[in-house]
Parts: sequence; C-alpha cells; structure tokens
Amino acid sequence: MNTSVKNTKKPFTKWVILCFFSAAMIIMAYSFYNEEESAIYFRTKVEKTMGTYRAYNINDLPAKTNFAFKEGEVLSYRIHYGFIDAGMAVIEVKPTIEEMGGRKVYHIVGNGYSKGSFDWFFKVRDRYESYIDKDALVPWLFVRRVDEGGYQFSQNYFFNHYKHEVTTQDNQKYTVPEDVHDMISAFYAARNTDFSNTKVNDVITIMSFVDKELWPLKMRYLGKDEIKTDIGKFKCLKFCPIVQRGRIFKKEEDLLVWISDDKNHVPLRAQAKILVGSIKMDITDIKNNASPLAKVN
Repeated sequence: MNTSVKNTKKPFTKWVILCFFSAAMIIMAYSFYNEEESAIYFRTKVEKTMGTYRAYNINDLPAKTNFAFKEGEVLSYRIHYGFIDAGMAVIEVKPTIEEMGGRKVYHIVGNGYSKGSFDWFFKVRDRYESYIDKDALVPWLFVRRVDEGGYQFSQNYFFNHYKHEVTTQDNQKYTVPEDVHDMISAFYAARNTDFSNTKVNDVITIMSFVDKELWPLKMRYLGKDEIKTDIGKFKCLKFCPIVQRGRIFKKEEDLLVWISDDKNHVPLRAQAKILVGSIKMDITDIKNNASPLAKVN
C-alpha cells in the first residue's frame, strides 16, 4: 500500500539544497563503506526491476532534448556563511554514459564539505548521486549520504517511471506524478528549461520527491542581470526560488539565484538571508560546458 509520510526532522540543508538545485548546488560529500555496499545492492535490485517493467511496457518514456550539459561537466563552488569561508561544493557529470536496466543514464555526483573554522564547529560531509535517463532526463536512482554536525542519515530512492512510483531503501512505496525529480535531477531539469519566452514574475514549477514527500520547486523569474565572479563577468537570468517561511527564511524572497544567460544555464551565484545570518555560494570553476558561456568581455 502506498503511503505518504512527512519527515519531521529535516536537516538544515534540505531547503537550501532543493531551492538552489533549481539553479545551483549546495554542500555535499563523503560516505562509509557499509553505506556504499548498501547502495550497490539497492542499484542491483533497481536494475532488475527496471528490466522487468521495460520488457512488458508498450509505451516507452517520452524523449527530451538535453541542451544544457554533457558528460564530463564539472561545476565548482565556494560557500560563505557571513564573512566565513565555510566550504566547497562540486557537482560532476561522470564522463562515461552508464547503463541501468537497459537504459542509458548520466551518473551525476555532488560532493561538498565544510572547511576552515566552520569545519571545526559544524562539520559537513555530504554526498548526493543521481542516475538520470539520457533520453527522458528523469531520475532512476537517487543516493543520499548526509553527515552534518554529527547528524547522519542515508537514503536510496528508486524512481519507477513506468509505474509512477518511488520505492525507498526500507521498501516503502509512494505514488508520484509523471516527470517527478530528485534533488539532483531537479537541478538539471531546471537548467534544461527554455526561458526564451519567460516574462518577469512568471513562476516555473518542477515537481520533486524529497524526504518521502512531494515538493513543488517553484522559481519566480526576476529578469536579466550581470554579475562579476572569480572567473569573469557574466550575463545572467535572475530567479527567486519560492521558499518556506519560518524555519530558515523570514520571507519567501530571501533566496536569490543567478544562472548564465546561455544554453548551459549554469548556476553562477546563490545568496540567501536566513534567520541566523546569510549564505552566499559563488562559482569558482566551470569545466567541459556543453555550449559557449555568456561572458562579458
């Protein structure tokens, strides 16, 4: 029987990660051997299930065009908490296309960690992985390893798009709509959105499944902008992800994101005012981008 359970204990990064994954990354990295062993076993079950459903499924998944990224892309970020250089984050599309249950997939890994004085009093070692269908651009497997200030947990989610169902590592099943995403794939779905006809104050919504519940990721378009970064000046599209007020943010508009105004839609900056200070995340390196970047000479 399908269930719907709200996770009452959510780590700090849940809201920041998911909002920023609509146009940026957040802190990630690290896992233990027994957890990786569990993820490998879970993947084996996923591949077997995928193959079974695909063999008897008449209608295949609808294909989508990926214009925003390619194999081997690596995005690196520096994270500031107030004036403190708090951490680093890297999200990478592995250079080799993999196969899962008869489908070609991108294997995407997000790693990050706290550093310096911030690491001393709030150590973060998180790792996020997503196996995204190369043709349909939807996730099949999501792996999450969280270690934040001593709070640790693991998640393995199987997205069965033939049945519109998500199965967790403890075999709980949840009914989900078509084209639903995990925390990582939502980031790449947002990047593959065509904003050419988007008007100021238009809201773009991407449905995600996070912590055993559906979460509509909404972004309000604020218009065009230019920003300076460590790697140059860029033409940008500016967004305001609509966040939940109260626990982290005072207002819905307290998180802003800038993405490159080109086909890559690379998240270049995210800054947030939170109840206990401010967070800023800036791009420090872009490798193997799919298209030319909108740099300002």
